[in-house]
Amino acid sequence: MSESDRLTDSLNRPLHDLRVSVTDRCNFRCTYCMPRDVFGKGYKFLRQNQLLSFEEIARLVRLFAQFGVSKLRLTGGEPLLRKDIESLISMLADIAGIDDIAMTTNASLITKDRARTLRDAGLQRLNISLDALDNDIYHQMNDVNIPLKKVLDGIEFANNAGFSSIKVNMVVQKGVNDQDILPMVRYFRGTGVILRFIEFMDVGNHNQWNLDQVLTAREILEVIQAEFPVETKQASYPGEVAKKWEFSDGAGEIGIISSISQPFCGDCSRARLSAIGELFTCLFASSGFDLRNLVRADQTDEEIAQKLMQIWSARSDRYSEVRFSSENIGRPPGTSQKVEMSYIGG
Repeated sequence: MSESDRLTDSLNRPLHDLRVSVTDRCNFRCTYCMPRDVFGKGYKFLRQNQLLSFEEIARLVRLFAQFGVSKLRLTGGEPLLRKDIESLISMLADIAGIDDIAMTTNASLITKDRARTLRDAGLQRLNISLDALDNDIYHQMNDVNIPLKKVLDGIEFANNAGFSSIKVNMVVQKGVNDQDILPMVRYFRGTGVILRFIEFMDVGNHNQWNLDQVLTAREILEVIQAEFPVETKQASYPGEVAKKWEFSDGAGEIGIISSISQPFCGDCSRARLSAIGELFTCLFASSGFDLRNLVRADQTDEEIAQKLMQIWSARSDRYSEVRFSSENIGRPPGTSQKVEMSYIGG
């Protein structure tokens, strides 16, 4: 596809990345994503027949690829809870135009064998969520009894399996886990794993987000630089969400995602497909576009493609850039509810 043929939205942003949620279920109950008081025993998760099948996902991805999508990320919930996820990965790896497949996971289900089967199926990169190395803080934040060692072992198994990139993501909350910033840097420096820090974001409706708990990108960097000198690293591609730094001694790199203090909506090229086939054009959206009904109503590829064109061409989302100009701070103007992170992934 030439640049002149590329599908763009109303702000001239191309469609390049697609994040596909394969389940709304997770084996963690992280307080900033799926707090137990909401997603507890009585919570009704999606039924199997509500989820897009692997064949339906692959069909939609083929259509997205026609419009310039080349990067996929499988998300959840926890995507490794979806049975036979390796089969889906293999199907997606065979689609023309798709040259990068990643997964966001908490790594607790990654064994030595699982890491290899995922890699053999065609998964190229992993983004692994880990918010602390202190055992008490770790359990406080994820609110389950899964041992920290199981996650650290999963990261090591993945690191030995030949993935092209492994990133560990730490959501930083001031007064909660910010004291673990330097221990995390010390642990992963020199391992080949890229550590990324994420400002605590106002995602969803139940994470009790408070601006006072946001440690900004500048503050995070100052903590790191007090012990480890770093140098700015250039972005790898337009629209990359993390700003990057290299350790001055060559021991690797870190990244910081600063949606709160330094919004990056201006070149956002990401769309999100929920587990039931709703298309969201922004992480902070309040509603999506139902693609599942189109797929299950025997619409032709051309008819569905036309709908995708209409949706993306009309897109004007830039929530992070306007959030603080709204009187209702932390929510997009004119809306009352936002989609949950666990429903559409990160």
